[in-house]
Amino acid sequence: MKVVAYVPLKLNNERLPHKNTKLFDNGRPLLSYIFETLINTKGLDDIYAYCSDDSICRYLPEKVKYLSRSTELDRSDTLINEVMLAFAHDVPADIYVLANATVPFLSSDSVELGIKKVVGENYDSALTVLPHQDFFWFNHKPFNYDPSSIPRTQDMKPMYSETTGLYIYTRDILLNQNRRVGDRPFLIPVTKIEAIDINEPIDFVIANAISKEIDNQNH
Repeated sequence: MKVVAYVPLKLNNERLPHKNTKLFDNGRPLLSYIFETLINTKGLDDIYAYCSDDSICRYLPEKVKYLSRSTELDRSDTLINEVMLAFAHDVPADIYVLANATVPFLSSDSVELGIKKVVGENYDSALTVLPHQDFFWFNHKPFNYDPSSIPRTQDMKPMYSETTGLYIYTRDILLNQNRRVGDRPFLIPVTKIEAIDINEPIDFVIANAISKEIDNQNH
């Protein structure tokens, strides 16, 4: 059973240019966090940085392999399915771990849990989710509660949003169904810190502040 992790990377990000290599105040580039997480994750056979620009190599730890991809995958309208299929064509494996550099605080424990469920139990995929016990509205109507009998939030059944930070899936569901989430997914609940996803400049500011707090706690 071969388990391969990869991090798709491009340098021409539109909303936050060069965000993957952007430095936090501690001097660490954003992408270094996810690679540190994967290096410390048990159960992985290989870890790849999947990027069209080999200048990314100067930021990669020794245990991470660089794999060149087509510049066609750097287009703004590229779908993630195209990236996943291209990587699967380049690197055959039984199980793929797709992790994003934009989630710097994802833990190795969360990744290991997902791998364990897909490898050793009856799940064909796993993904990180953030639990919510809140009042939701849809189409101008309450979606998950009755306004005439408002419950305590702690008593509400949780709803889950995908964090888009981590997906673990079998080669079979990708090639045969063109999906990264199968019919038997395991939901990996993560904390709000782990769920932080950097897309806009303000996201980077928040993550930078969190990294400072983490550094202070570790010293």
